[in-house]
Amino acid sequence: MRRGLPLIPLVLICLAFSPSARAQLSPAPDGDYPNANTAEGEDALFSLSTGNHNTALGFNALYSNNGGVYNTATGAYALYSNTIGSDNAATGSQALQSNTTGNRNTANGVAALSSNTTGNDNTANGTQALNSNTTGGKNTA
Repeated sequence: MRRGLPLIPLVLICLAFSPSARAQLSPAPDGDYPNANTAEGEDALFSLSTGNHNTALGFNALYSNNGGVYNTATGAYALYSNTIGSDNAATGSQALQSNTTGNRNTANGVAALSSNTTGNDNTANGTQALNSNTTGGKNTA
């Protein structure tokens, strides 16, 4: 009976480090979502329902996206408010943060195009480039 007691703590320790005993992550740790979506970072692609071919890297990247397709967001809050906007690329914290339905926008830099909501076909390069644009289209800065 005495020999069995030391085994109990050992078994408990083994179970604690067992992969099945750890909290499960959703999505899988490799970031693979259905419909060719990829996300890494806390709450990245949080609201996803029907969108496909999106990539979100960073805290709250593409957070509100539910139906947008072919978007790429890299950085905290990049494309945060995007719901159905498609073909957008945002690189940098808060890049295209307010975009909801705008399409084919490219923002590179912290807060680039951060106020854009529905503007289409804009290109902004640099910190806060075109940051006051909300609905204008076909701008380059």
